[in-house]
Amino acid sequence: MTDPNASGIGKSINPVATRRTLHAIAIFEAIKGLAALAGMIGVIDLMHHDVRHLAIDLIGRFGQNPEGHYASIVLHYADLLPNADVRALALLATFYILLRLSEAYGLWHDLAWGEWLGALSGALYIPFEVSHLMHRPSFISAAVFVGNVVVVAFLAFQLWRRRRPGIATP
Repeated sequence: MTDPNASGIGKSINPVATRRTLHAIAIFEAIKGLAALAGMIGVIDLMHHDVRHLAIDLIGRFGQNPEGHYASIVLHYADLLPNADVRALALLATFYILLRLSEAYGLWHDLAWGEWLGALSGALYIPFEVSHLMHRPSFISAAVFVGNVVVVAFLAFQLWRRRRPGIATP
């Protein structure tokens, strides 16, 4: 019988670096969940205001041309918000927030289900990121795509290591 560590793959992984990487991913996921929570609270708060007027004030404060590209996008979404189904938005946001915070908890505590959740939820974005990169190539789009692929690959590797007999995970 051959030693599963004979290739050196189990010995060459630094457990401290692995734990730090999992913690960094967990912190990033928690930040995304908390940002979504703040966004949801902000959208709910905006429902009680004249959003178009606020958008025009914001555009003026930043010295933007109200006829410009970005200003027109802001005004477009300001017009959509009053007619939005707030319950559906809140439900979707709540699901996203719980998903991100659960994933963060699982990764922070080095739980296999956290790695599964992270790998699967990250992999879901890859086709959309590829499409966006193909239609609107930019450095930021490429960086987001590469970063997501690296995170998904790292989590998939962690899951693979868990299933290999004789290779201890940190």
